[in-house]
Amino acid sequence: MIRNRACVCILCAAAAALIAFLMFTPTPATAADPPVSFINDIAPILKENCLACHEPKKKSGKYDLSTYERVMIGGTNGEMVIPGKPDESELYTLMIATEGRRMPPENKGEPVSREKAALVRRWIAEGAKIDAGISPKADLVKELRLRWKPPVPPTVYKFPTVINALAFTPDGQQLVVGGQYELTIWSVADGKLRKRLRTRAERAYGLAFLPSGALAVAGGQPGQEGNVCIYDLAAKPMRVENGVAILDGVSDPKVLLAQLLDSNDSVLCLTLSPDGKKLAAGGCDRAVRVWDVSGGATHAKLEQTIENHADWVLGVRISPDGKYLLTAARDKTAKVWELTTKESLMTFPSHQNIVYDVAVSSDSKTGFSVGADKIIRSWAPGGNGAQIKTGGGHGDEVFKIALSHDGTTLATGSADKTVRLWDSGKLTATKTLTGLTDSVFALAFSPDGKRIAGGSYSGEVRIWNVADGKEQIAFNASPGFTAPASTTPNP
Repeated sequence: MIRNRACVCILCAAAAALIAFLMFTPTPATAADPPVSFINDIAPILKENCLACHEPKKKSGKYDLSTYERVMIGGTNGEMVIPGKPDESELYTLMIATEGRRMPPENKGEPVSREKAALVRRWIAEGAKIDAGISPKADLVKELRLRWKPPVPPTVYKFPTVINALAFTPDGQQLVVGGQYELTIWSVADGKLRKRLRTRAERAYGLAFLPSGALAVAGGQPGQEGNVCIYDLAAKPMRVENGVAILDGVSDPKVLLAQLLDSNDSVLCLTLSPDGKKLAAGGCDRAVRVWDVSGGATHAKLEQTIENHADWVLGVRISPDGKYLLTAARDKTAKVWELTTKESLMTFPSHQNIVYDVAVSSDSKTGFSVGADKIIRSWAPGGNGAQIKTGGGHGDEVFKIALSHDGTTLATGSADKTVRLWDSGKLTATKTLTGLTDSVFALAFSPDGKRIAGGSYSGEVRIWNVADGKEQIAFNASPGFTAPASTTPNP
């Protein structure tokens, strides 16, 4: 019995060794195989599997993989890549390790696949060279971003798009809505799709029309990149399909007027000062950037970069007097930055939970904030952080707040699927607008303040009349999407 068990153990060990050998023994390259490209083949592997622990701010083991030069320098254990000797290079051997030290570690992610590890091995065996024309000091993430091409938006959406941003055009006749790698423009009168503008960003999170009529858009791909771009919606389309104008906001310079920001993660909020001279945006990198756009889109100048929060910046507003920048963040605070002195002025901590958005009164004397605590709160931007008033009534987290152009009415959008209107002075709710069937992630007042639009997680858009709260029009802003028939039996 003991002998049989021993035999079984030996056979199991042999089988395990054979499996490991088969898993990690690379397939030999043939003479027809082109050389492995560092930037096209190896850099994506490092970005996906290694940079989380080996980027410049963390440098686990003092090993930085953000540039080719640093990949070759190595870390605490010395050189990690020995050109021509993959089996002596820890960059490779740690990728195929099945126990002990491994890259990435077991608690940090899945092992590098056999195919990817084989590419790394081949690259090292071929001399661990960098591609011609690329600087050894070049940031690999940025280099990869330059080479990435966004997908073409789907002609027909199989699933509804999540609406994170919408805005009325300056004439109030159309509504711009964020889609999947595009902006869609809809007629307010009949809810018909009029234009589609392709974008590099997977999602749009903030929209603001400049005085010239150009549209500033903040967005990105979560965890990959972020940008702030300015588009001309009136540019000549590259074609018209079924009466819908198709514009290329990726490569057509007549459509894409300027790109003000290129970052490593999504830009989540955007605002234009009431005088149209300053544009501000914040996002996942915790920074807020402020541009002078008084000279137009192509002459925008970055004035200052503000790092005043400990987590993602989710909301931003510039006060009408141009003095204050109000921000909301995932660090559970709203803050005020004085733009002229470039100093942090105050912190409003009363939400004690995520603060999703902010607004500021037309006289610049009152700040408003909403968040995960379901409450709308007011406070003085120039004060000491003391609360003035609160308003309740939403049954779930409040994601958005917007102020009408005359300053009299506030609107809030919530996970409870409603939009509420408030008297901005008394902070009392005046109307509850219903009809949306999912969380409200986007709000916009029409330029004349007579209508309010809300966009939801399920792609729905509804426009209500502010005076009486009646719905004017409703549509799903996912081109071609048809909701599945309900399977619920009739009562």
